[in-house]
Parts: sequence; structure tokens; C-alpha cells
Amino acid sequence: MELEMKQVTKCYGATLALDNFSYRFTEGVYGLLGPNGSGKTTMMNLMTTNLKPTQGSLLYDGEDIFSMGKEYRRLLGFMPQQQGVYPGYTLERFLWYMATLKGLSRQETKQSVENVVKRVNLEDCRNKRLGSFSGGMKQRALIAQALLGNPRLIILDEPTAGLDPRERIRIRNLIAEIAMEKIVILATHVVSDISYIAKEVLLLKKGRLIDSGVPYQISNTIADKVYELKVNKDELEQISAVYKVSSMREDGRDLYVRILSDDYPEEWDAAPCTPDLEDVYLYHFD
Repeated sequence: MELEMKQVTKCYGATLALDNFSYRFTEGVYGLLGPNGSGKTTMMNLMTTNLKPTQGSLLYDGEDIFSMGKEYRRLLGFMPQQQGVYPGYTLERFLWYMATLKGLSRQETKQSVENVVKRVNLEDCRNKRLGSFSGGMKQRALIAQALLGNPRLIILDEPTAGLDPRERIRIRNLIAEIAMEKIVILATHVVSDISYIAKEVLLLKKGRLIDSGVPYQISNTIADKVYELKVNKDELEQISAVYKVSSMREDGRDLYVRILSDDYPEEWDAAPCTPDLEDVYLYHFD
């Protein structure tokens, strides 16, 4: 099973949203990282056939997804970024409605709804109205509708946005669980989520793929560019004017500032640090 994008370009008038993009996705979780305007949303709209490419092709197991029509859409589960739930619907009614839109039979819908409410741990809430759900519960409801019909390709747009740490961990673990024998493509600004669960990370900037690979490999590309400086508070403004500052901490006496720099900061008491994906994001996209 694979989804392949081959030299895909998408233009909106004179605006180039995706530029000659090629990639091959197989089973597992893929994380899309990039700032607003990097092409992530355009890519997901192409994968869900909501948009057609200006040039290039998208193939599922070698067949053009736009030629596959309903056959492809039955293989697809999509969770949009906006919490577009119907507040007056109960969870069960919402899932039956979405299953109908997907073209599932009554028997398929019954079995699928039973399965997905268990997967997202909302069995006790199936008869409650969605308007009474917390943010995390709404996110799980949207993931549940994306899982209806046991899709092979699942696309999730900001599934943990705005959630507290406990709900984020719960949804992150759920995504890792459902990714077995499926292609899961995840767009998020919560970099730590991708660090834990992604098989591969794709870095997008202005519609182009600037790097990709497993998380630790991506992090290692800036292995000699991350340092921690031991400074006093009066020096912080000077440091911020020269370097990208990713974080800082204080131990009651000294201030430690984590920076990104192409060159060793010889004028400071600096120690090399092990980079992570947040450092990578700041290095490429700040």
C-alpha cells in the first residue's frame, strides 16, 4: 500500500502553493512541519481530492486517485482542523450521519460506529450532544468519524491543537495505535507530538520540500548549531539580538539560554546541546 505524489504543483492564480513536490508514503505516521503558507493545507486538500493539481499526479497503489473516484474516497479518512461538529447532534447521530455521507451500508455503519467509539474511548458519551463536549472530546469525535469504514489512508489536520497535556498524550497514543497497517499523515504545529510518533518528518517551506527523514536524522542535521549559554540577565537582550533563542531557564543564580548559531559563540560560556525537532523548526522557519 502506498500513496505517491509525483512532481505535484498547485497554483492559485499567480500564487505557487506547492512547487514540484514528490514523495512516497507507505504504512506509518508521517508528520508535516512548516509555518502557515508552507503548503501543508494545499497538500492535504490534494490528497483528499478537494483540489486538483495544476501539474503532476497523485497515485494510490499506482492508480490515479482522481480516476478512482468513490473507490478512493472509501479508502480515505479525514479530520479537518476546524472543530466542525454539529452541536445539536449526539455523538451517535453525528457518526451515523458521517457514515451515510461515506456511503456505508446500514450494517457496515452499525459495526463501524461500535468500533470507533471504543477506539476513541467515548462509549459513555454516545448519547450526549456534541455541544456539551470538551475540546479534547470533540477532537476524539472528529478522529472517530475519520476512522469510519476502516480507511487505509488517514489525514489529520492539527489533531491536538488547543488541548491540555493529558488530552494531547491520549490522542497522540491513539494516532500511534491506529497507524498500524495504515498510512497516517499528520499536520501540526505541536512539534513534540511528531517527535514521539512519526516514522518520517517532512519539512515544507513556501511550497517546497526542504528536508525529510526520521526525526532523529532530521535533528542531527543541525547537530553543531545548538548551544547553551551561561549568562547574566543584563546580557539577554544582546544575545537575543544576535542569535535565535529557543528556550531559557534559571537556576536561582544563573541564566542558561539555548541558542541556534551556525558558528561557535566564542564570546560566551557556551556548551554544545543535543538538538531536537523544535530546534530544527526554529532554525528553518523563524
